[in-house]
Amino acid sequence: MRIEQLEYLAAVTQHGSLRRASEKLHLSQPALSEAITKLERELRVTLLDRRRSGARISREGRELLPYMNEVLAAVDRLRTAAGDQRTDTRVIRVGTVHAATSTLLVPAVRAFQERHPGTTVEVLTLQQAQIDEQLAEGTLDLGLVNVLDGDDPPIGLDGVDLLHGRPVAVLPAGHPLTARPQVTIDELRMERFVMMRAGYVMHRYVHRAFGPEVPPAAHSTDGAEMGKALVAEGVGVTVLPDYSVIGCPLHRVGMIESRPIAGNQTFVTLQLRQRKTLQQPLPVRELQNALATRATEYRAASAATNASAAS
Repeated sequence: MRIEQLEYLAAVTQHGSLRRASEKLHLSQPALSEAITKLERELRVTLLDRRRSGARISREGRELLPYMNEVLAAVDRLRTAAGDQRTDTRVIRVGTVHAATSTLLVPAVRAFQERHPGTTVEVLTLQQAQIDEQLAEGTLDLGLVNVLDGDDPPIGLDGVDLLHGRPVAVLPAGHPLTARPQVTIDELRMERFVMMRAGYVMHRYVHRAFGPEVPPAAHSTDGAEMGKALVAEGVGVTVLPDYSVIGCPLHRVGMIESRPIAGNQTFVTLQLRQRKTLQQPLPVRELQNALATRATEYRAASAATNASAAS
């Protein structure tokens, strides 16, 4: 067994096919396939399900993946200790539902990039179920999802809470409801509504908060960023977590505003998810630290803003 074989399998798992992995590794596809086949013979298990649509990690491969990642993480630590900078030249794949993108994710990636200029952070916009599935398969390194009270990570995944907030009404600048300190569900029912598509937590929250009288969606979209853009253009209102709105560029320049929802008792949490492994590679751990640091900074800034407003 060679370290390269484990790295090849990780690349196929990450990129979803032998062809894309061979391109990233600058290795011929037959050579890559043969290396993994030899590893399968040595371990006496089928590691990849090879199909016309691409190669995906098999059930046996998923069971062995945490142990392989542990070996690769140990190799990363050895290379770091030896002063080998190649640990910095890799791709980290992050799946996100576009929650707190501009307030947390982008600043954290910028801070991480300053320390690791040779590492690429690939951000993919996905629904929560897709993020959890790809984390379990090993095709994502980290995931950012919104969760409501009582939601738990799926079996095999760990969740770390980064930010806690509440759903708020998101309104275009100058909208009549911005004159109110808070808005009611009944008032929101009367508005043209921008609905998050099924599969997003805020879609589930709207159905919970509005009950059987959900407002007809004037528009539907994927993710908070497009929802805010539609609101800024005046085509409707929406409901999002406050940490996805307060402090984002559209909010800072006054194109959108937020108001609390009267009687709302629901908490929404931004959670960082990853596979349950003993040791993540060093660059992934440092991106996790950058996200946690930015979350702490955002909480402190929000607390200072609230205290100033109260006084």
